[in-house]
Amino acid sequence: MSDETVKHGDSGNQGFEHEDMGAKTVFAFLLGLVVLGVIVYFVANGVYWSLDRYSGAHQPAQNPMKQNVETDTRDERPADVRANIQRIFPEPRLETDERTEINDFRLREEEQLNSYGWVDQPAGVVHIPIERAMQLVVARGLAVRPRSEASAASGASGGKEAAKPRPGIKGTEP
Repeated sequence: MSDETVKHGDSGNQGFEHEDMGAKTVFAFLLGLVVLGVIVYFVANGVYWSLDRYSGAHQPAQNPMKQNVETDTRDERPADVRANIQRIFPEPRLETDERTEINDFRLREEEQLNSYGWVDQPAGVVHIPIERAMQLVVARGLAVRPRSEASAASGASGGKEAAKPRPGIKGTEP
């Protein structure tokens, strides 16, 4: 590599621009930005207003057999919805209060997991608390299926084959 410094242009250049942007230019830009924002606001409101008028004018005619609805269904309040939820909305319904609904669901699950009860009374199937079930598994052990003759024969021969030394494999020779 070369140690010489490359000099470009005028050697008297000090490394900064000698002319700054004037305050008038900055204020003019900010004023133009504010004016543009106000124009966009009014144009957007005008578009929505005209679309609302168009939608109202081009609604299909209501069936003469249907009664007129006096209230705007878009403005129904949550209290009204909760009071009339069974009558108004079919299944499945959207959640109205997610936090309390999930808490109620978790409480019901906890009660079922930590209590005794019937799953199928005619068949004699019950559910027991988890802690008690774990104690019973420790005391009685897990249920094991009896081995069939075919699996017993292959298990017996497989055990003998596994005990045979294998030449060339470390740790299997006597």
